[in-house]
Amino acid sequence: MTRPSRLDDPEYAHFAWQRYWRLMRWMFGVTLLVTAIALGAFWWQNGMVSIHFFIATTGAIVGAIMLTAALMGLVFLSSGSGHDEAIDDPFEDEVDR
Repeated sequence: MTRPSRLDDPEYAHFAWQRYWRLMRWMFGVTLLVTAIALGAFWWQNGMVSIHFFIATTGAIVGAIMLTAALMGLVFLSSGSGHDEAIDDPFEDEVDR
């Protein structure tokens, strides 16, 4: 039988999702800072190479950091709310051989 998840409680789910989105906003700020530093370093070392280079670099940095933050945030949300333990494990009774 499955155990209830704390995310089933609307009040706790609201709190957990608010915490997740607060983490995402914070990470977006860090991402903008890192992107500005990286683009500044590229421009300082090489000058104006091409606008397409800077656009592609911005997209790569923002995409990589934000995707990583989103996935790790979901891992923290799932683990911290007890959602990971609220599964029905069909192999729970098996013994390792």
